[in-house]
Amino acid sequence: MTASTAFPRVRSALWLLIPSLILAGCSPKPAAEEPVRAVKLVTVGTSDFDAQPEFSAEVRARVESRLGFRVAGKITKRQAELGQHVQAGQVLAQLDPQDYKLAADAARAQQAAALTNRDLAAADLKRYRELREQNFISGAELERRETTWKAAQAQLEQAQAQLASQGNQANYTTLVADVAGVITAIEAEPGQVVQAGTPVVRIAQDGARDVVFAVPEDRAQAIKPGSPVTVRGWSGGNELQGQVREVAASADAVTRTYSVKVAIDAATSPPLGATVYARPQALAHANTAVIKLPTSALRQEGKGSAVWVLDKSTMTVRSQPVQVATADGNEAVIGGGLSPGMMVVAAGVHVLSPGQKVTIYQSKEAAAAAANAKDVVQAVAPVAATKKEIAAGAAK
Repeated sequence: MTASTAFPRVRSALWLLIPSLILAGCSPKPAAEEPVRAVKLVTVGTSDFDAQPEFSAEVRARVESRLGFRVAGKITKRQAELGQHVQAGQVLAQLDPQDYKLAADAARAQQAAALTNRDLAAADLKRYRELREQNFISGAELERRETTWKAAQAQLEQAQAQLASQGNQANYTTLVADVAGVITAIEAEPGQVVQAGTPVVRIAQDGARDVVFAVPEDRAQAIKPGSPVTVRGWSGGNELQGQVREVAASADAVTRTYSVKVAIDAATSPPLGATVYARPQALAHANTAVIKLPTSALRQEGKGSAVWVLDKSTMTVRSQPVQVATADGNEAVIGGGLSPGMMVVAAGVHVLSPGQKVTIYQSKEAAAAAANAKDVVQAVAPVAATKKEIAAGAAK
């Protein structure tokens, strides 16, 4: 065979081999087997539910009043300061009394005029009575004088009442504390013109104290007046015991929660406005057996929650939907889907898939202890066999 004839044959063979190589390169590679994962397990069992709801609360006075002037005017002076303790009768603020003093002076002048008219009518009546006794005037004329005197007397009484009213108006320009307490808010400043009844200061009366907190609608029905509540300070200190005094009849328009007031001893009460924590005994669930899992065992599946359950016969995992009822510290309370005795994957749930084979994870310390135990067994076995052979030889 010459070179000229062999070359075409080689070229033809190469053209036949190229498609085979292309097809071999494009064929899919075999799927890699899923690795066997080592997982931490927890055995499902029941334990006591120790969590107790705790609410943030505030210490308030049982009676807190907003005090304001009973007349309108311009504030000229404010003696009360925020946080100041005041006594009953102490001056808190003052209005400009000039207009009310002028009105009182006018009423006083009207009273004087009415008094003069009354005295004149009384003198005329006395004189006309003497003339009637001498038959110098008729009885009708005497009756007119008596009527005039009565009218003058009524005008005098009206002027006296007007003067008393104006005098009170002038006195109302001074705002005084009606009870002893602490100023908790200032709502008007000197120079401000206020209407009658506008709050100027807020005073928390001395005496009983309340702890006030809000609860959601699903728990408000369980709290009844008279039920015990444990109160602890935000900054520490001894726990206080109180009783529910009042539960709001309707929900707050904004937060949709119900306000609860707890009466505590004023002698040991924290300062007004202090932040405390309240634990209603009515909401406690101590010594209730529930199923709890670490939160690391939960994963989201669709719109619900699920866990991986181990099938010991095949050492594979399957997905199990669960219902989470609430939380107890760092653990989730399971309301349904599990039963005691099941083995649940507690960590690494995000890398598993249904039917995946797993092994039980052992820490380095546990693995080392198991290896040492195995070595000890292997070391002791030859010694035991030798002792057995020596004993057999001695018996022969």
